[in-house]
Amino acid sequence: MPNKMSAEKRVRVSEKRRVLNKAYKTSMKNKIKAVLAAIAQKKSAEEIMELFKKAQSAIDKAARNGAIHKNQASRRKSRLAAKVKAYLGAEKQGV
Repeated sequence: MPNKMSAEKRVRVSEKRRVLNKAYKTSMKNKIKAVLAAIAQKKSAEEIMELFKKAQSAIDKAARNGAIHKNQASRRKSRLAAKVKAYLGAEKQGV
């Protein structure tokens, strides 16, 4: 247990931030999984693009609030975009 007032405050603030960061990360991961599930289920291009936009937004929000690093956000968006593009390209060719 902390002995100083400032240390007690740090414990309170750290716990509050930990909970918020976990919420941002969970939301982001769930939206990414929704896109990947839609691709696996061969949903329509419009539906996948809508889910992809929501996932990008969630990734940006997590990075903006400091839950993840900006480079991690960029990497996640890039990899997800590549999967969406590959699926849409294959769908356009009629595979």
